[in-house]
Amino acid sequence: MNGVLQPYFLVGSYRADVLKRLELSPGMSVLDAGCGPGLLTVPLGQSVGPQGRVTALDIQPAMLELARAAAVKAGLDNITFLLAGLGEGKLPAEAFDRAALVTVLGEIPDPPRALREIHAALKPGGFLSLTEVFPDPDYQPRKKVKRLAQEAGFRIRNEYGNWFLFTLNLEKV
Repeated sequence: MNGVLQPYFLVGSYRADVLKRLELSPGMSVLDAGCGPGLLTVPLGQSVGPQGRVTALDIQPAMLELARAAAVKAGLDNITFLLAGLGEGKLPAEAFDRAALVTVLGEIPDPPRALREIHAALKPGGFLSLTEVFPDPDYQPRKKVKRLAQEAGFRIRNEYGNWFLFTLNLEKV
């Protein structure tokens, strides 16, 4: 997409699996945390439809521009772009039905703070779908992710995958 090499885990069936695990429906509000070039942003916008909203958050302006260009190319106007880092307190409280965090946790300077911010940004009953894939250089093991999530106030809703590619759906409690 626009000269950006797509990670193998976000093409084909892997991306479809990530989207399916989010249990999206039209009209939902979704946070794409660490959206990068928008590999998930566009499918998220399509999944929630014109009545839904997607907030694509990234700390890198260049990545947000790529995501914005992908959204324009797809004809989507239900996506808001937010230049911020997770844990900076820029997310509104109880605004999202779902949040997606795909291979981003290990890149965040303060993961516990970031997870607490996502927790606060989710509506009651909402959940964070967090995916990690080895050999990502910032890969976070499942055991560590579970511990951090529970410390941030989440409970495990669903678990998918194996040690090298897993998704944890973490429900706000």
